[in-house]
Amino acid sequence: MLAFWGFCSIAVLLALIMTKRLSVIVALVLVPIVFGLLAGLGPNLGEYILKGLKGVAPTGIMLTFAILYFSVMNDAGMFDPIIKGIIRFGGKDPVKIAIGTAVIAMVAHLDGSGASTFLVCIPALLPIYDQLGMDRKVLACIAALGAGTMNIVPWGGPSLRAATSLEIEMTDLFNPVIPAFLAGLVTVVAVAYWLGKKEKNRIAAVTQSTASISDVEIEHETDQSLKRPKLVIFNALLTVATITCLVVKALPLPAVFVVALAIALVVNYPNVKMQQERITAHGKAAILMISIIFAAGVFTGILKNSGMITELAQGLVGVVPESFGGHLPVLTALTSVPASLLFDPDSYYFGILPVLSSAAEALGASGTEVARGAILGQMTTGFPVSPLTASTFLLVGLAGVDLADHQKKTIPLAFLVTLVMTIVAVLTGAITV
Repeated sequence: MLAFWGFCSIAVLLALIMTKRLSVIVALVLVPIVFGLLAGLGPNLGEYILKGLKGVAPTGIMLTFAILYFSVMNDAGMFDPIIKGIIRFGGKDPVKIAIGTAVIAMVAHLDGSGASTFLVCIPALLPIYDQLGMDRKVLACIAALGAGTMNIVPWGGPSLRAATSLEIEMTDLFNPVIPAFLAGLVTVVAVAYWLGKKEKNRIAAVTQSTASISDVEIEHETDQSLKRPKLVIFNALLTVATITCLVVKALPLPAVFVVALAIALVVNYPNVKMQQERITAHGKAAILMISIIFAAGVFTGILKNSGMITELAQGLVGVVPESFGGHLPVLTALTSVPASLLFDPDSYYFGILPVLSSAAEALGASGTEVARGAILGQMTTGFPVSPLTASTFLLVGLAGVDLADHQKKTIPLAFLVTLVMTIVAVLTGAITV
């Protein structure tokens, strides 16, 4: 009977989120409570909720301070020299411009925000593309691939949701896929080179471009008074040290960005008032995401601790051949990009992934490997083409391209990047077949 109530909880959650009848936070909290009461779990609901909240607390802390940290780094101008240097490097060569676009998108997406990435990347590069006669769809495509692949980072939404949903350590989820992640970034650069080469040949066939981009300036979204050009090297070293500590577990994961943010604020903005202003300025984005994470803790706490997920998985095991179970991680990876077109990240990671993970474990596969497969494409390479994410519309709007044209050009290449990452993940043992 628990399987029935678990199925109802997930089905209703997906329906409410996808039809926008309730906000994600409200749905994640109220749906499992209602069906938990109907299942007769009332006396234990408080205990289940508390366990769920405790389980997601470390992830929530890391996410909050990671958003604030990278936002402060962006305010201080840490990324500006990289962007300006890449634009100068590109000159009038479409191939170099295309490669530079990929690198800028990757660097700009260190904060894990698609909106900020596209606000940094597209306005800076659009005048160059127009002056050289390059196709704007190429700009949108490369920016999407760079940002999408970078979205796998531990503080990115998909990885955080996957770790939260399955209550697994972020290092257990992310560290094994680092080789695949790096292979994905290399693939994006290779795709950018290929697209740039095609554009160069196309432009040469039409006309000889003599446009100069020396007068093109980067558009800044932040107040210039916040820039700290003399601290760029320090900020870059601090960022490298922070990410290194995160990967090698030099500090407990929740503490890494807490310490890094404190150092960044003291060094870049010694004035107490300015420190408070920076936290206030970016607090909205942090609070929104952290609220979803803790609301998800309520949902997963009830479904997992009550046994609903286990019962659901056992039911799924009954209809899936045992020989099929070992392939679930790979199949999850291969279907992750198409899944981005059908499920928003909350629906997928909090509704679909726990069932797939539990079913895989019941059939002898690894539930953690299923999560690794999911983050290789579901709302990573898949997020900038999905009509379910607002940043997709921001991207096509800023670039001035049609969504259908963008999807037609980008989806096959996004799938290619995911396919390469999946192959590397299999070869390195992050995913077993």
